Amino acid sequence: MRLTFLGTGTSFGVPQIGCDCAVCRSADPRDKRTRSGAVVQDGNSTVLIDTPPELRLQLLAGGFSSIDAVAYTHEHADHINGIDDLRMFSVRRRRPLPVYGPRETLDRLRRSFDYIFDDAVQPYEGTSKPTLEIHEVEPGRPVSMAGVEALPLSFQHGHLRVFGYRFGKLAYITDVKAIPDAERDQLQGLEVLVVNALWWRPHPTHLSIGEAVETARALGARRTYLTHLTHETGHAQLAADLPDDVKPAYDGLTLEIP
Repeated sequence: MRLTFLGTGTSFGVPQIGCDCAVCRSADPRDKRTRSGAVVQDGNSTVLIDTPPELRLQLLAGGFSSIDAVAYTHEHADHINGIDDLRMFSVRRRRPLPVYGPRETLDRLRRSFDYIFDDAVQPYEGTSKPTLEIHEVEPGRPVSMAGVEALPLSFQHGHLRVFGYRFGKLAYITDVKAIPDAERDQLQGLEVLVVNALWWRPHPTHLSIGEAVETARALGARRTYLTHLTHETGHAQLAADLPDDVKPAYDGLTLEIP
C-alpha cells in the first residue's frame, strides 16, 4: 500500500495571501502547503481522499492519471471545492466515479454542486460534467472502495461530524480535536498514522501539535505524520522539534506501508 500527500496545508494554504512571514517567504519547497488531500494506492486501485481546491495541480504534480474512487472526510470548502476536477476521470472511465462519505457531507455536495447531481441538468452538446455515484458510509462499518478495504471512523470537528479512514495498517485522520476511546480501540496496530496538527497553541476544533504527539503516543503507531499545518511552523524547524517517530508531512511525500 502507498500513501501520497497531495496537500498538507490548512484552509488558508501556505504561503498565505498577503503574508510575508519567514515560512511564507521560505525557499524550502516543503513549506509550500496546498490544501489537505491524499491518495491511497493498493494493488491496481487508487482512492482519492477529499477534493481540495488545488486538486488538478496536485494530481499533475503527483503524476496521477487515474482515480478509482473518492473518500470524503467532511464538507468544509478546503476539502470539497475541487470536485469539478473529477470530471476528467469520469469522462475517461465512461461510467460514474464512486464517491464515499458521511451522509451530511454527501448532502452538502448535492446542494452546493447541484449541476453535478441533478439528472435534469445535462451538459450542452460537446461539453461535460463529473458523473459521480454517491455511497453513504457509516462509522465502524467496513466498506470496499474500488477494491480497497476501508474502515470509516467518526470524530467531532466543531459542530460537524468528520470521518477518518483506516486502510489496513494506515489511518488518515484530519480536522479532529480528539480521538475518543471507542475510536482508539479501532486504531491499534497501525504502521502509519496521519493526523492533523494545526500549530503549537490550542485550537477549539483542531489538535495542536502537542496534542497530536500525545495522540500518537496513546495509539502506539510506529510512524506518525502531521498534516493540515499552518505558516506558524516551518518544516525544518518542526521536524527538529518533534520526536523521531513523529514527522511533519509535506506536499508530494510518498510513504510505503507494508
